[in-house]
Amino acid sequence: MEELKLSANKAVGTKAVLRALKAGDAVRVYVASDIDTFLYQKVTRACEEVRVPVKRVESSKELGRVCSLTIGCAAAALLK
Repeated sequence: MEELKLSANKAVGTKAVLRALKAGDAVRVYVASDIDTFLYQKVTRACEEVRVPVKRVESSKELGRVCSLTIGCAAAALLK
């Protein structure tokens, strides 16, 4: 998570992460484990399809904080 926090090159939010995965720009994806099951599975399946490693984060609030947001964040990706 420290790598994500320090990186200026990241995608924040589910839609942005899915776009980055589709474009082949994502290196690693972080997903909050407390989000909606459908959304969680959608992101993790997309990662499996393109063979990008996924790291689970305990809460969306924690992931949002790491991404410098004042709100929770369901998913974030470290980009190339």
